[in-house]
Amino acid sequence: MKMSTLVFCCVALPFIMALVLYFTQSSGTRKLIVPAAITIMAVAAVTLGANGAFRLEVGSILGLSADSVFSVLDLLLLVYILGIGWKLGSRLIMGMTLLQLVGMLYLKFVLPGHEVPITAFVADGLSLIMVIIITVVGGLITIYGMGYMDLHEEHLHLRVSRQPRFFAIIFCFLGAMNGLVLCNNLSWMFLFWEITTLCSFMLIGHDQTDESKANAQRALWMNVLGGLAFVSAMLFIQKSLGTLSTELVLQKMTAMDVKNTAILLPFAFFCLAAFTKSAQVPFESWLCGAMVAPTPVSALLHSATMVKAGTYLLLRMAPAFAGTTMSTIVALFGAFTFVATCILAVSQSNAKKVLAYSTIANLGLIIACVGINTAASMMAAT
Repeated sequence: MKMSTLVFCCVALPFIMALVLYFTQSSGTRKLIVPAAITIMAVAAVTLGANGAFRLEVGSILGLSADSVFSVLDLLLLVYILGIGWKLGSRLIMGMTLLQLVGMLYLKFVLPGHEVPITAFVADGLSLIMVIIITVVGGLITIYGMGYMDLHEEHLHLRVSRQPRFFAIIFCFLGAMNGLVLCNNLSWMFLFWEITTLCSFMLIGHDQTDESKANAQRALWMNVLGGLAFVSAMLFIQKSLGTLSTELVLQKMTAMDVKNTAILLPFAFFCLAAFTKSAQVPFESWLCGAMVAPTPVSALLHSATMVKAGTYLLLRMAPAFAGTTMSTIVALFGAFTFVATCILAVSQSNAKKVLAYSTIANLGLIIACVGINTAASMMAAT
């Protein structure tokens, strides 16, 4: 099977299935579509893993420049999040999203684009491990969710099922995470990064109770802060290194003797983005709040998607700041989160809170290993 077909099944197919499921009102039809789509995605993910590292060029999408398509989607997504902030009446969300919009416009139209062409997808062992975890574990959670949501909606006494929207968002989640870990272009990665932010907001607020709405809004503003940090990092990298290729950025950073604090600034922004996404102290409250969502949502946020995006970003960028003070700070930050949330976890009597804090603690342990930044600690983190 062609590599392009396998990547299509892991990244594009979930979004197509999301559109189909959104307009599928029949429960019986949905219960046929979901397992079939998950099976195709899982087979593709395992096949990718079996084939090993690869590089894949994507020059155009439906006859249009791929980079132009992603640029438009980046801007449209930010405008949509800005609209959500307006609807919620949150100046914080609107302000940070507007700054992201300004940053992306400056990046696309003002900063010089003299870089060499970027290979669209570059996968190594880390990426392939992530794809298998996302697709297989996330897929099993999605299949489990079909039976769970029937009982959940019966318990809520809903007259009109919200499952078409629910499973559409779940599939968008899986596609975005696969895209995030496989793509080599930071601008493309940012699109997938923000899709997971939007999906988590929608899924946490799925039950539309006052509590779920409040927790969804908190998750949104914290992760929008991470998105703003991500855009800031891209601006500095494009300005200083002249490329948004993750591969080239790491090559340039590992080739130079990093003594200049300024060159590490974009990677500090990446760390901030990772801390928000992976719910590290002081951003842990959004993940605890996510426990009000239906159980499949909690499982996805904790195991296969959202929180792992942050740890993946740190693992990917770690070679750029190896041997620096910043690496030590990351290790201490992760270690503090690990100890603090372990203490919080053992002091809880609510089972879901125990799970939430223990998850955050394990994420802190991963980040501490990344900060130690040796071959052994990176293997431990993986």
